[in-house]
Amino acid sequence: MFLRLNQSARSNSFVFLPCLLVAVTLAAVGTAPGNPIAKSWAVRWQPALLVNGAPVVFRVNPPSPLESLSGRWLDHDVFFNFDASQKIWYGIAGVSLGTHPGTYSLTLKGTSVAGNEISFEQKVRVGAARYPSIAVNVAKQFTEPSPEQLQRINQEKTLKQDVFRRVNPEREWSGRFQPPVKAPVSDGFGTRRTFNGKVQSMHQGLDFAVPQGTSVAALNGGTVLLARPLFFEGDCVILDHGQGLLTLYLHLSEIKVKEGERVEPGQQIGLSGGTGRATGPHLHVAVRWQGVYLNPATLLSLNF
Repeated sequence: MFLRLNQSARSNSFVFLPCLLVAVTLAAVGTAPGNPIAKSWAVRWQPALLVNGAPVVFRVNPPSPLESLSGRWLDHDVFFNFDASQKIWYGIAGVSLGTHPGTYSLTLKGTSVAGNEISFEQKVRVGAARYPSIAVNVAKQFTEPSPEQLQRINQEKTLKQDVFRRVNPEREWSGRFQPPVKAPVSDGFGTRRTFNGKVQSMHQGLDFAVPQGTSVAALNGGTVLLARPLFFEGDCVILDHGQGLLTLYLHLSEIKVKEGERVEPGQQIGLSGGTGRATGPHLHVAVRWQGVYLNPATLLSLNF
């Protein structure tokens, strides 16, 4: 039996979503001939009401001990880790901004200690978030770049594609994700922006209202994939937290880490600034999971 969430989910990108859990009990589907499993699965996820743009943590309590567990959600792999203290498997996933409201299947496959293959499918409801629209004015070069600037933009596009293709299935993060600065959010995730009345884009992160030179901390532990100046992003740091999860820190005035360096949760990675396509000093933080940008405010609210 599946749990259907009939209440439509409404989200404001300026507000952290509540850390609720949905629990579902399912019958296991044994794939090993002659060895059916009669016990049930317990499946939980948070946030309880998923919307487009939201990260999600799936928690799975299988009917018997497993050697491994893998998942598939919205055409993406979900990497699961086992928590021995609670005897549950958990993995991070996400819902893209382009995902339409509807019911989607989470499929999981596991191998029991006895060597049996077991699997099940869980239906999960996704609602529609409501995101605002604004107009922004920036320097002309960011909406009408010169041929030389276009060449740089294309080179950096290739660089970023190479960085984003790297998927580390091993978990490097630990515990809750913490805000990078202590400051109010000045612009939320999902805002539709029009630059100089011409160029339209979707704001794929959070902006924090901080003055130039404010210390910026890593949201969690990880490895530095990129630490260099870029045309649109300005001085930029990208951290790989494992399991396909990245965090990006843009418009920095100074970078304090090096590519390939391992950083700890809360470690200083740079100073805030107004470099790149920015209207003034602030910090832009983005969260990316396997090519999908997710709402950082929701990630910061999740209870691990």
